[in-house]
Amino acid sequence: QVQLVESGGGSVQAGGSLRLSCVASGFTRSLSCMGWARRVPGKEREGVAAIDRDGSTSYADSVKGRFTISKDHAKNTLYLQMNSLKPEDTAMYTCAADLCYYSDWTDIWGQGTQVTVSS
Repeated sequence: QVQLVESGGGSVQAGGSLRLSCVASGFTRSLSCMGWARRVPGKEREGVAAIDRDGSTSYADSVKGRFTISKDHAKNTLYLQMNSLKPEDTAMYTCAADLCYYSDWTDIWGQGTQVTVSS
């Protein structure tokens, strides 16, 4: 069983930056591909970024050029560096395992960390 624990969320003004972390444990095969998604109440979850087993990354158009996903294999930790944040980035950000492309489907999710961007 995979466990994913996110941290790093918070409140920031537009234009600011945050770095999210996700520590993973459990069934390691599922950890080779990982990603991030976000959800706003009343809307469907939106895939944000993913990194596959070869280190190739993919991003939603809405975050491309502003967000960077990376993974530290030794620490089993996934990161999401978020720069130039906008109010529309406000959401609950969740980490996912077994996600090789940002828009793929998976059922392995963490609990999430809230990001709030004020204008």
